[in-house]
Amino acid sequence: MVELSNRPLDANDEEMRLFQQLFKQHIGMHLPQSKKALLCSRLSKRLSELGLPSFRAYYEVIAAPNQAEERQRAIDLITTNETYFFREPRHFDFLRKQVLAHAPQNETLRIWSAASSTGEEAYSIAMLLDAERHDAPWEICASDISQRVLRFARRGVYPMARGEHIPPEYLKRYCLRGNGNYAGQFMVEQRLRERVQFSQMNLTALPKQFAKFDVIFLRNVIIYFDMPTKTQVVQSVTQHLKPGGWLLVGHSESLHGMALPLQMHAPSIYRKPP
Repeated sequence: MVELSNRPLDANDEEMRLFQQLFKQHIGMHLPQSKKALLCSRLSKRLSELGLPSFRAYYEVIAAPNQAEERQRAIDLITTNETYFFREPRHFDFLRKQVLAHAPQNETLRIWSAASSTGEEAYSIAMLLDAERHDAPWEICASDISQRVLRFARRGVYPMARGEHIPPEYLKRYCLRGNGNYAGQFMVEQRLRERVQFSQMNLTALPKQFAKFDVIFLRNVIIYFDMPTKTQVVQSVTQHLKPGGWLLVGHSESLHGMALPLQMHAPSIYRKPP
């Protein structure tokens, strides 16, 4: 007899539709049929751990109102979290040359990393602000839907290879080389980690009471939504952008066709009129 944990699991089309509906309902994620293999590979191990015979059985578990914790675990497993330090460097050049150079030194500069994943984006921003703002006040809010990546981000510990895009002077100034059990890794220094506030947030259901920001990084996340959800998310996010503030999206993303109170400054860089 083949053990359940060793038997390959596959979702049929009806089961795939159930998961598509569930992820759309809870996080606004558009999971196309072409991603069925990804769904199976990400969730099969969890089905085996729970001793469940099918994807429908797992769906019935995570769709139950009292199974929020297991549903969150499924969300953590299915969401893609590909990022690295100083990704899309033109945005950081823009932040330094166009935003920080003109930001008042006596006012708190607030930046939101709205899809922060494992923290590389937020810590990249923090390094730049600490280096350029000196004693001027600043705050960084970083959010993600996944509790798993937020736990990773708060630790601030990364494989050495993940630091290859960090400018050498920042790597030396803000990162500590690990030894012993942490050999082959580096840690973002504690002082900088404490300046970044990580929190779980669903971009399709933002809290009404939330801060206003000078800059919002909303990069490489709206590609996972269908058009109506993209529009809803960007409209909601821009409500938390100060007049004159900047919205940065991924280089491969576009806000074309959306009714938004934004003006395009450059591809992937938008401004809310003052």
